Amino acid sequence: MAATPAVAIHQFAECITCHAWSPDQSMIAFCPNNNEVHIYKLFTDKWEKLHVLAKHDQIVSGIDWSRSSNKIVTVSHDRNSYVWTQEGSDWVPTLVILKLNRAALCVQWSPKENKFAVGSGAKSVCICYYEQENNWWISKVIRKRHESSVTSLAWHPNNIYLATTSTDGKCRVFSTFIKGVDTRGSQSSTATDSKFGEQITQLDLSSTWAFGVRWSASGKTLAYAGHNSMIYFVDEVESAPAAQNLALRDLPLRDVLFVSESVAIGVGFDCNPMIFAADDTGLWSFVRFLDERKATPSTSKASQLSEALGKLYGQSKGTSSDTVEPSKPRGGAHENCITCIVPLTKGRDGTIKRFSTSGLDGKIVVWDLENHITIAK
Repeated sequence: MAATPAVAIHQFAECITCHAWSPDQSMIAFCPNNNEVHIYKLFTDKWEKLHVLAKHDQIVSGIDWSRSSNKIVTVSHDRNSYVWTQEGSDWVPTLVILKLNRAALCVQWSPKENKFAVGSGAKSVCICYYEQENNWWISKVIRKRHESSVTSLAWHPNNIYLATTSTDGKCRVFSTFIKGVDTRGSQSSTATDSKFGEQITQLDLSSTWAFGVRWSASGKTLAYAGHNSMIYFVDEVESAPAAQNLALRDLPLRDVLFVSESVAIGVGFDCNPMIFAADDTGLWSFVRFLDERKATPSTSKASQLSEALGKLYGQSKGTSSDTVEPSKPRGGAHENCITCIVPLTKGRDGTIKRFSTSGLDGKIVVWDLENHITIAK
């Protein structure tokens, strides 16, 4: 068994806003907390910068790389979005008509990649699709549903339902059915019968900002995080939502990822991925930190106080050999808040075996769960 599940740690920048991988995972695109997107490729054992996408005027807040069509979509605080297509050795941008008067904050391709969603600070969500006749990307906007900025998005596997979280504390699910883009199939008749922008449900579970919404692979369970150090798991979202509110004693989460139907990973201000699992009855609970570190036992409260005062007055960390570690593991691979988690490799059973995280410390860390999650799936 490996000493740590963090199998690769890459220091790409001083701070990373968001990241996405190419379909074959040989390249990575990320925003180094500015108006650019850098694309790196792995050559043998070294990452080299291949491209810099520099079309935006302000900080890039969201990136997603489509698996089938190999297109990159970016959004920025400059209120614009671009779809980047690789032509030869260059990436060519196409402007998306968003019609926003506030910053674009997040973006995600739909499962079928025939449209993508953009959340914004304008209290709205843009559903963007390609119009073949005019050869451009246009959007239909879901307005007057959110009371504040849209912080995260998650597509349901049916390609119709879209979940959102907002700084108004609510999680909502909308229908995004667009005539001519989506087809009315029999597999999810309820979803295709709904109109564009129709609100399927509204979850008013958090009294604070909400982040990191995510569906399980089957679409049966929805999870999102609150800034009050809570994580929420909701079953049967469409018909009769059954919610579980799980309070954490640690710092708030920023993003969530389902590893399987009964295991989820949460990341955030604790700088360390947290494992959550559901038992046979469907009851969710916190299991442990993924990147566990052995804490050095403290000899006295006085030593803890002296360490705290040392940090307060700027003493360097390496001045003492008997530094007291905090009572609970915080950090390890990451040294600052983790803001983004992206799935990488799936096993034969459909569970996610590898994922990557990025954060304000400028690192992108690849995690391997193969030998580190022994709880039942």
